[in-house]
Amino acid sequence: MSEHAGRDPRRWWVLVVLCLSLMVLVIDTTVLNVAIPSLMTDLGATPSDIQWIINAYVLVYAGLLLTTGNLSDRYGRRRLLVLGLAVFGGASLLATLATQPWHLISARALMGVGGAMLMPSTLSILITTFEDDERRKAMAAWSVVATVGVIGGPTLGGFLIERFSWNSVFLLNVPVAVIAIVAAYALMPERRGPERSLDPLGVLLSTVGLTALVYVVIEAPQQGVNLPVAVIAAVALGGFALWERRTPHPMLPLELFRSRDFTGASFSILLMSFGIGAVMLMLTQYLQFVLGYGATQAGLGLLPYALAATVFNYVGVALGQKVSNRTLVVVGLAVMAVSFAGLAMTGGYWSMFASMLVMGAGGGLAGPAAYTTLMGAVPVERAGAGSALNDTVQQVGMALSIAVLGSVLAGVYTARMPHSAPAAARESIGQAVVLGDPAVLAAARDAFGAAMSLGSWVGVACSLAAAALAMAVLRRTAPAPAPAPAREDSEVTG
Repeated sequence: MSEHAGRDPRRWWVLVVLCLSLMVLVIDTTVLNVAIPSLMTDLGATPSDIQWIINAYVLVYAGLLLTTGNLSDRYGRRRLLVLGLAVFGGASLLATLATQPWHLISARALMGVGGAMLMPSTLSILITTFEDDERRKAMAAWSVVATVGVIGGPTLGGFLIERFSWNSVFLLNVPVAVIAIVAAYALMPERRGPERSLDPLGVLLSTVGLTALVYVVIEAPQQGVNLPVAVIAAVALGGFALWERRTPHPMLPLELFRSRDFTGASFSILLMSFGIGAVMLMLTQYLQFVLGYGATQAGLGLLPYALAATVFNYVGVALGQKVSNRTLVVVGLAVMAVSFAGLAMTGGYWSMFASMLVMGAGGGLAGPAAYTTLMGAVPVERAGAGSALNDTVQQVGMALSIAVLGSVLAGVYTARMPHSAPAAARESIGQAVVLGDPAVLAAARDAFGAAMSLGSWVGVACSLAAAALAMAVLRRTAPAPAPAPAREDSEVTG
């Protein structure tokens, strides 16, 4: 039999469409970091507004992921991908029309709906399109796009903001979404899992529980724990777990957590996401507000991370033929811990440059191996649900990071600012820059440097904890190859 017999000849073009779709999401998530000064000036956004412009997306996105992942398995992964692109692109167009912070917050929430439809489909289609011997290479390409998008967002966003306005960073999503939709229909077959009944109670409980959980996490550092919402989260998620054990057609088969690879990879990704979640937000502010870089310079200043991660993604592919995923995850996370320690002691751009190179190398080794391990433990017919869980874990980690580390950064910054400084300048370094007082700005830069150092040490702790967890829980050897997707999934013509 030919090596390629039974394989979709369009599979590498399908990967291109998936990467293009992923790029839309990732760039949009990070592009806001360089738009913060413009949003404060043009929309009059307060630090609280900025947090909700970022978190409105996270709140809706995380709450819907499990639901949309299951819907993609039932109704078609390409269908959910296209719907997600359409909603995301349309919401991006609405965002360009915002004249008040709440307009932009509402548009970002709608973008979260589109993102929740889109994101699980990208990884589940990848898993069901590529067989085991090609899957690691495809996963590396997917991961490279995610990494490049993280840096490409600030770089491209800075270029657009300096030449046009903050609106342009959202307008960029529209043509890319249109191109991805056309390409999806032209190149991608429809795939879905076996026919199964919907789980409406599971949908309700998971959506309410995850949304309430992320809300509590976001609000707790500033407002304290909202006890009624925390109770709702606990009751809904507890009820979801009990229901999923009893229903014949669960959204999330809880027996997956009996797999050491699935559980170990999930919690390693959670800790890794927590450690790195606020880093790009922190570094873009450091470059702009402390080092005085323009928006484009700040974006370009983050390129070392993307370049190193791109190279080491493919180094990881080569090493993955000889060493286990566990080894790659543990080594990569340990390398990331070293990079965070370097950031904690950074004294300017070039020391930050070196730390970003090291961080990119560690992330390039650990990330794809962790995602491959998690998805390798998921039955192919539940690829949408498995991908959604992977995304949910990352988003909860990111939300925790932005909320907790964001609060720590703000608290340290305020504590280190002189009491004689204006109240607005003591609240955020962005406000200190707007005020323009040289003495206040110098104090703000010192205070932000101290806050960033503490945040980086938290990143060290999270990376080491994730490495220890991976070492203890993940299996020493790679799992056996998954069954060929064609035996599990149905493919729909057109």
